[in-house]
Amino acid sequence: MMNPVREYRKCEIADKRQLEDIVGADNVIDDPTVLEEHTHDMSFTAGRPPVLVVRPKQAQQVQEIVKWANRTLMPLIPVSSGPPHFKGDTVPALGGLIIDLSGMKNILRIDRRNRVAMIEPGVTFGALRPEIEKHHMRLMLPLAPRVTKSIVGSYLEREPILVPKYHWDMSDPLCCTEVIFGTGDMFRTGAAAGPGTLEEQWESGQAQKNPLGPGPSDLFRVVQGAQGTLGIVTWATIRLELLPSVQKLFMVGCERVDEIIDFVYRLQRLKLGDECLILDRLNLASILEQDAQSMEELRSALPPYILILVIAGYDRFPEERVDYQTKDIVEIAERYGVHPVTALPGVDSRKLLQALSEPSAEPYWKLRYKGNSADIFFLTTLDRCPQFVETMGRVAGETDFPTTSIGTYIQPIQQGRSCHVEFDLAFDPNNVMEAARTKRTFEQASRVLMQEGAFFSRPYGMWSAMISSQYAENVIALRKVKRIFDPNNVMNPGKLYF
Repeated sequence: MMNPVREYRKCEIADKRQLEDIVGADNVIDDPTVLEEHTHDMSFTAGRPPVLVVRPKQAQQVQEIVKWANRTLMPLIPVSSGPPHFKGDTVPALGGLIIDLSGMKNILRIDRRNRVAMIEPGVTFGALRPEIEKHHMRLMLPLAPRVTKSIVGSYLEREPILVPKYHWDMSDPLCCTEVIFGTGDMFRTGAAAGPGTLEEQWESGQAQKNPLGPGPSDLFRVVQGAQGTLGIVTWATIRLELLPSVQKLFMVGCERVDEIIDFVYRLQRLKLGDECLILDRLNLASILEQDAQSMEELRSALPPYILILVIAGYDRFPEERVDYQTKDIVEIAERYGVHPVTALPGVDSRKLLQALSEPSAEPYWKLRYKGNSADIFFLTTLDRCPQFVETMGRVAGETDFPTTSIGTYIQPIQQGRSCHVEFDLAFDPNNVMEAARTKRTFEQASRVLMQEGAFFSRPYGMWSAMISSQYAENVIALRKVKRIFDPNNVMNPGKLYF
């Protein structure tokens, strides 16, 4: 760990009063019950209780808190999403302050002409979706996110979106940001950096949509994926797309993943369809059904893997757009020996379309089968997916983890150039033996998958240690970056390689 910051075991009265002067007494919480809730999440990460939870409402307050932390060497752990949390990145490693950004929930601007919105970090998928639909636009969603999930948090962590043809760069759909670095300095990335104020840019027709810059810096790439270890984003602009007026859903069932890989490659090369993803029957049943019994009934009627493809028509000639893409897809499917259908046993197409276009209903879909899920996710290419699916099954056999409790999700990204692969290990958190077996499987599978070439681009928890041991030069370079933007190591110490 870099430059260990001060570890707090109890709150000092002077600290609390100074923070109350910044954000107000009502926004500084020392309730032991609230503090205890932050010592753990749904992952296997263990942490220490924070000394306080602070809830700023404005960027200026965030900046003052960061400057105060540098004077006192108090660790800061930024949190923007509501519970439950799954990755361990918001569990304090050294105690410190939880910076709860959920109160910063203003939708600052919606620009239909440029298809962009400016939002604060507390704005959730559940809150923004109905607002932008009033402007006949839609969000680029990850797979059925939590209704309490912060949009800025999701995009900063590069969670994959469902429409690969609108995913040109790994940073998409994030555009510009305003960030308070660990030094306490405020910085704006991309076109938002200037020239001119935001208001002057708006007046001239600019929309803070270009994320590059200022100059050759592209510092938004430094902030993305940093897990709050370099700074705190106080607003971001995000890309939006038009709301479809017509949609048509196709599904392709198969026994093995390799049966549909070439077909998916061809679709992405030609940019046919919008949403394109592969789910196994457990994950599809978990998304569509609310209870374990209904899930079992549905999954028993489904093929092992299902490719889901959605064709959309927009404002101009929507029916014609859907019609020509349908004909092309059917023709290509015949060439590759697959059979797209508009219905599968037990699957309501309208219900599935709705599930893909909005946040998950409660309970969150990953918790419905057994109560918790340990997720292994990484990047690779589509042609290697069958190998990793086989590896996951083999490791599960070695650790006696039931393969029937493993959900699989494959998401093409960057127009099919690469893909996100995810294995969701469902388990009962109240069963000590089952939880221990899941943890053992999670750790062993992560190591084996990495050895076989899986790229853990978002290294949470034990994955950061795995990467540190294999890519020491990269870690050294990242620590140099850390010293520039957070020299006192006050930002989320103990995470990533810091």
